[in-house]
Amino acid sequence: MKKAMIAVAVILGIALVAGPAAAQTAPSKVVLKGSPMGGVNFDHAKHTKLAGGDAKCDTCHHASKPEKPLKSKTQKCQECHTKAVAAPMKTNTRGAFHDAMAKKGLCADCHTKAAAAGTKVPAKCADCHNVKG
Repeated sequence: MKKAMIAVAVILGIALVAGPAAAQTAPSKVVLKGSPMGGVNFDHAKHTKLAGGDAKCDTCHHASKPEKPLKSKTQKCQECHTKAVAAPMKTNTRGAFHDAMAKKGLCADCHTKAAAAGTKVPAKCADCHNVKG
């Protein structure tokens, strides 16, 4: 009887730990839409792998902000960062990924670092912005 109770406790513990992890499973691919230059096919799985084994969700997904709390840790960027900024947001979609000239920002900073390390990365706007519609 005691062994059965321990087994049930272990199974419940595993379910409680595995449950939140499973709920945070990211999609392997995402299409970032809304840019007049075309959407971006973002291979989430590839970028996670390239970021390294120690990459965490918050490497790209920033922490919740008091003025607009996140609904989940891996909420889609464009649920808050929209094309036209509406209070309390301060950063539009483009600004969330890179500045006006794509020289700095979340995407550009990482691509610049990877290129400096010898990794081939997109170098032109159309290398990323190529999804019609």
